Amino acid sequence: MAYPLQNLSFQTLFDAVADAMLLISDSGLVAQANAASQQLLGYTAQEIVGLEVEALIPDRYREPHRRYRMAFIQNPEKRPMGSGNELSVITKSGKELAVDIGLSPIHNEGQLYILVTFYTVYKRQEVEQALRISEERLRLAKKAAGLNVFDFDANLKMRNESDQLLAFWGADPTNINHHDAKISIIHPKDKATRESAMRQATDPTGDGEFNVEYRVVNQLDNSIHWVSAVGKAHFKEGHATRLLGVARDITEQKILEKKLQDQHVETEMLFAKEVATQTASAIAHEINQPLTAISAYSEVALHALEQDKIDSTSLKRALEGCVTQAQRAGGSLHELLAFLQKGELIKDLLDINEVVKEALVIAKNYGYYDFYPLLQLESNIRPVLANKTQVLKILVNLLRNGVEAMRGAGISSSAISITVRTNANISMAHVTVQDVGPGLSDAIAKRIFEPFFTTKPRGIGMGLAISRTLAEANGGQLWLDPDIKVGATFHFTLPFAK
Repeated sequence: MAYPLQNLSFQTLFDAVADAMLLISDSGLVAQANAASQQLLGYTAQEIVGLEVEALIPDRYREPHRRYRMAFIQNPEKRPMGSGNELSVITKSGKELAVDIGLSPIHNEGQLYILVTFYTVYKRQEVEQALRISEERLRLAKKAAGLNVFDFDANLKMRNESDQLLAFWGADPTNINHHDAKISIIHPKDKATRESAMRQATDPTGDGEFNVEYRVVNQLDNSIHWVSAVGKAHFKEGHATRLLGVARDITEQKILEKKLQDQHVETEMLFAKEVATQTASAIAHEINQPLTAISAYSEVALHALEQDKIDSTSLKRALEGCVTQAQRAGGSLHELLAFLQKGELIKDLLDINEVVKEALVIAKNYGYYDFYPLLQLESNIRPVLANKTQVLKILVNLLRNGVEAMRGAGISSSAISITVRTNANISMAHVTVQDVGPGLSDAIAKRIFEPFFTTKPRGIGMGLAISRTLAEANGGQLWLDPDIKVGATFHFTLPFAK
């Protein structure tokens, strides 16, 4: 749809422009001046129209400007602002202003006009000063926060390399042009983690987020530092073109976390030992008297059998005593277990995929971070009905066992695979946790779920026994796969919510 513009005059449009503009004739006279230029120069329209343009220029520049104007008229061409066209103008009050100018020739009915657009330099200087202040603030903030900017191209090669960033990574600046030299400083155990994070960030089907923590080895003194890197990938036509972000040294934070984790593990172990001690003490207390009585009745029975003439009445009384005391011991154990397990098990609808991800975070927070998780999660899997805390306990126990096994075997490229799928045969969620450790011998595999059986120097042998009990309490099962020859593979199931 066309809109009528007949009622809009040139002067109306001219005055609507925010920048100061003058329309100069080929004879050098001001033909038009918009409102912005009148305000800047201090003239009214009646005062400025008809003035020679050099009247708006300080005396010392007028003759050179006339020569420049005449040369421009001979070869008029558009010259934008910021292209080096700077001069001074003088206001009606005699104040000099430094300005940038832009020139645009206009031809109208055989007449040449020059449209002059000018912008006071002090405004540009204010903008430049504000930019310098902003950059300095950013530099100080980066320095205070220990931030270093990184910039990778589409081939994951560093752009705009700097000695500061390489020194932060502990690289030798003499290797500044060697990508492999920079990559070699990343800790061997963390290369796969970092590369996986970069692949995930540059995957066009993902969200482009880059977030990873890894270790680097300082080539100068072989010290190890932790790095946290956060960034964002940019895409064009379905391909990653750039990965930009910041990295900072979090070594002190990691050292503190490690101390807290060690204290947590030690506290948890002491607590577990105390629980085991108290449980064993309670069991011993409850069944000590029945066992003593059974022993006494058994001696009476043996004594009766040793007589030439068996006293059936005494023998019967002794055996009845054994039965009674055995039943008493069993009843005491059931009452004790009921007391220890008292309270109704609260179950909720759980997304098992999200529970797996949460368990990974918990395991890493407990100090079991030196492994690479390989997740194969069934999308849109049905929710399970289970107690979240107990399911997390099962997963964390299995992850901890896998990490400790791989640590003990000195495996550098440690990884743990976690698979979540629907087991159609039993209509349950099926979770598999597999490490790449040394695995279990047949003898150990047969006893792995026995209470107090352990292969760890500082273990108490209750983790897998408790985990199996928790799986069963939630309506599932936990077992070891005996056919896997590499590492250890555990499976557990959970019922789907109806």
